[in-house]
Amino acid sequence: MTTAAGADPWAIPPLFAQLVDDTSLLQPKSEALGVDAVVARYLSARDGRYGGLVGQLVCPVSRLPALVQELARSVPSRPVDVSLVVDTGLGAVPKALSTVFSRSSLLTPRTVETAAPPDVDGVWLERVSEFVPEDVMAVVEPRRPASTGPDSTAEWLEAVRRVAAHGCAPKLRCGGPRASDVPSVVEVEEFVRVVVDAGRPFTTLGLRQVVRLDDGVRPVQHGILNLLVGVARALAGGDVRTALESTDGSALAHEVGEFSERAVKGVRGLLSRCGADPEPVPATRLADLGLLA
Repeated sequence: MTTAAGADPWAIPPLFAQLVDDTSLLQPKSEALGVDAVVARYLSARDGRYGGLVGQLVCPVSRLPALVQELARSVPSRPVDVSLVVDTGLGAVPKALSTVFSRSSLLTPRTVETAAPPDVDGVWLERVSEFVPEDVMAVVEPRRPASTGPDSTAEWLEAVRRVAAHGCAPKLRCGGPRASDVPSVVEVEEFVRVVVDAGRPFTTLGLRQVVRLDDGVRPVQHGILNLLVGVARALAGGDVRTALESTDGSALAHEVGEFSERAVKGVRGLLSRCGADPEPVPATRLADLGLLA
């Protein structure tokens, strides 16, 4: 695990190393922080006490020029790992990547992410691959259908399988501004089992909680620890659903603390990154649960 100068290299266990991405720039401009504020917060977190927890800075292609301008002004101590989210069509990807590669002192491209049509097929996925260099990961989000019938869910899961089989990383949307952005526990479990069977890494978006929030008052939100434990149990043939449903942070933290080195490698080999907002570095909550020093 690599951390910035000044950060404690022992503060972040391997299970959490570079786990949490900052997805603040994906928020609607009317609600989001400005690019300057996002960059300042990201750099402060990345170079701070728990910097080893910080993953990539996620940026829509349409906001890349503003990000480059702000990073040039901020002069980061080392390049920022960036994930480009396609929001202006696949045809804009080559220019965006060229911009990133030409600013190697500011940015390092790690992933290119795009949403997939409901009927995603090999031809479309091959087109994505043509735009993404071999050393950059292609992330594809097969969007869950608005309806919740068994047929539509089966079609969504089949799209996830096709994405994984093509060598791309499937993305699971766990939350967002709409209630429909939050999948059911059953849907999350089925997604996890598909990617475990495929043996392909996946990413998430919208994980705003460390532990599942389900208090009957606020909207339900899935938790990072729930998903980590769920993946570990899926790999071991265990009960995934109860892990995803749990609101007991102490119990989840205890189970995580018992992971073997092999289990940690297996979990992070699948759950590569978690996109979170508006507080993208939940170090305090993890420390409260005894998971960070």
